[in-house]
Amino acid sequence: MQVTQSYLYGLDKQGFVDCLGHLLETNTAAAFLTMQRAAVSDGIDLQICSAYRDFEKQLSIWNAKASGKRVLLNRESQPVSREGLSSNELVNLILVWSAIPGMSRHHWGTDIDIFDGNRINREDLRLIPSEYQANGPCFELDQWLSIHAQDYGFYRPYQPLLSGVSPEPWHLSYFPISAGYLEAYDLQSVKSVLQSSEILEKETILAQLESLINEYVIRVAPIPNWQ
Repeated sequence: MQVTQSYLYGLDKQGFVDCLGHLLETNTAAAFLTMQRAAVSDGIDLQICSAYRDFEKQLSIWNAKASGKRVLLNRESQPVSREGLSSNELVNLILVWSAIPGMSRHHWGTDIDIFDGNRINREDLRLIPSEYQANGPCFELDQWLSIHAQDYGFYRPYQPLLSGVSPEPWHLSYFPISAGYLEAYDLQSVKSVLQSSEILEKETILAQLESLINEYVIRVAPIPNWQ
């Protein structure tokens, strides 16, 4: 699969299409809409809360957390003070829930965060695991996806013990396309992009970039067999 490098790092969105107010890769958008229609018959209103995110948007999220303008959460979704943290500790704490710009699957237009619009409003959604667990508003959606998502080409790359990223039951990836993007990911290219950026904690990130890519980009749940 030929992949233009700029697509991998959120630098190019040409060819993406609008899908319910979000930008997606064309095949991903078509597959999602088909899956959404199927979910309706089971009483689930499958909605997107986040899809394509460009480099600059991811950079703003990262820098807001690194500078203390945005709350840091630990793996239990509890707020953590950044006071006294070393640069390395801060980087790893941010990575619990937020990708380094250039290292987010949301750059690809193949990955979405979803919720059940019949059970919770977008404004009330926090995207924390408890919302997708028993007694949470998106638990039925979670169970439905476990059975049906693969039928439409979607799977969850961030699963317990299978990824450096914390488990995200709301994150779906359209693997017929995203698999090729992952294979094309290139250390030197993303290094060049980050070196010329205004990312905070740049020196710490670049010093361990290869290990961070292996842990937070490459190490994801295996792609399921499909059709």
